[in-house]
Amino acid sequence: MNEAKYKIVYCTPALYSAGGVERIVSVKASYFAEQLGYDVTIIVTEGKGRSSFFPLSDKVKVVNFELDFEELWKASFLKKVYLYLKKQAKFKRLLKAELMRIRPDFTISMLRREINFITHIHDGSKKIGELHVNRENYRNFESNESNVLKNLFAKMWMQSLVSNLKRLDRLVVLTEKSKAAWPELSNVVVIPDPLPFSVDEKSSLQSKRVITIGRYTYQKGYDMLLKAWSLVEKKHPDWSLAIYGMGDRKPFEDQMHTLGLDEKRIELNGPVDDVSREYLNSSIFALTSRFEGFGLVIIEAMSCGVPVVAFSCKMGPDEIITNGKDGYLVPVGDVNGLANQLCSLIENQELRNQFSKAAYENSQRYSIDKVANQWKCLFDDLAKLS
Repeated sequence: MNEAKYKIVYCTPALYSAGGVERIVSVKASYFAEQLGYDVTIIVTEGKGRSSFFPLSDKVKVVNFELDFEELWKASFLKKVYLYLKKQAKFKRLLKAELMRIRPDFTISMLRREINFITHIHDGSKKIGELHVNRENYRNFESNESNVLKNLFAKMWMQSLVSNLKRLDRLVVLTEKSKAAWPELSNVVVIPDPLPFSVDEKSSLQSKRVITIGRYTYQKGYDMLLKAWSLVEKKHPDWSLAIYGMGDRKPFEDQMHTLGLDEKRIELNGPVDDVSREYLNSSIFALTSRFEGFGLVIIEAMSCGVPVVAFSCKMGPDEIITNGKDGYLVPVGDVNGLANQLCSLIENQELRNQFSKAAYENSQRYSIDKVANQWKCLFDDLAKLS
């Protein structure tokens, strides 16, 4: 029996950035094209002249509308409204024309600007939304600020979003808790993120280094990590902390000075191409996020045999980590608890080894083959409804 060779279009803002969504889109698109023989196109609006940060199969086509929505970031409020309406109208016109030309079987939206109109484009494709953040932090999820006007706007925006999500053929979320957060919807399915890479070796756990990978934002909680590290380094001055990610490092450099941390033992690095190498050169992974959509870095670290100490935040970590078996879960904001669990693993090589083995085994349920098969089953089921 011949397998269906589907045409798939992804809609996502950009590929040039070193973010989690960019990585996952690149990994899945490449797998679908290379391993399943699908015709895959990725449509982006940003990054004129910039290539994909992550490896992307030559079989995947990329169409860049070059709309530069990022121009809005530096505009005044009134100019921002004008530019948004102008760019959004052009985006709708271009996306409709492109989908009518390609005639894909499935159009997968990362639920950014196109969610407002994509289900009204009648190109014959099934429309799938892919959600990488939890509902509570869907909007303004980089900020710790709030006010009455912003909350009112967020409420109105959420009502509009739910209406648009209902029109999708399927909404794919990453965890069971994320699915439960959308009781109004009957079209939600759970498919986790896949491991973006496969490595043959595992960390020796001999390196006296704790690592974390993310972005320098409020969400990732590096302010709390540095506070915890101020306690850890007093007990274990021979261990170091390495942080990798995009964003402004200055606030955290300032915090290091305020806390009196040993700058020789802390690396505040930019994004890294070969993340697996950094995991393999580390012995513990720390995740200090205030919230997550899933926690891709957790399964990445685990696949390299690196045990994880994580805040049990929304959503993801407690659906991945088995506390006390392959890692530790700590209540969000419990800096002392985080420091204590880091010290537990630092001080006990045998425990690190036990966690390492269990972590690797746990990570294999997220292999690209297994996750891609879940997507294939979803495509096949939706195709039957045509």
